[in-house]
Amino acid sequence: MYSYKYPRPALTTDGIVLKKESKQLLLIQRGIEPYKGKWALPGGFMEMDELLVDACKRELMEETGLEVLELTQFTAADKVDRDPRGRTISILFYGYVAEDAVVKGGDDAAKAEWFPIDDLPELAFDHADLIARFKREILSL
Repeated sequence: MYSYKYPRPALTTDGIVLKKESKQLLLIQRGIEPYKGKWALPGGFMEMDELLVDACKRELMEETGLEVLELTQFTAADKVDRDPRGRTISILFYGYVAEDAVVKGGDDAAKAEWFPIDDLPELAFDHADLIARFKREILSL
């Protein structure tokens, strides 16, 4: 294993997935701590041998059963205290799916559900801020 002089943050990806017509947003209910029981964007830690976009696709499949073929990189979330487990940077991607897309919670997600983007439950981490930014910058809402 490598030894480094400087500490390294963990790297995650999060997916903002919408039904294009109805603007329903995909969220998962966390099945584990931190924020167990709270809603969040689907996502998780990147593996050492995968690209960021592939990590996001894998996490979407594991947590929701949804295969999203096309994702676009949106932003990096690097707020210092955004994750109580330690210094974590997340790369966010977004994509659209058909109105009839069906999801089911899996892996560390207790549930997966669609919510109107303007009527979301309380969210874990900094996800409310990130979704608000996405609405302003990408959806022009």
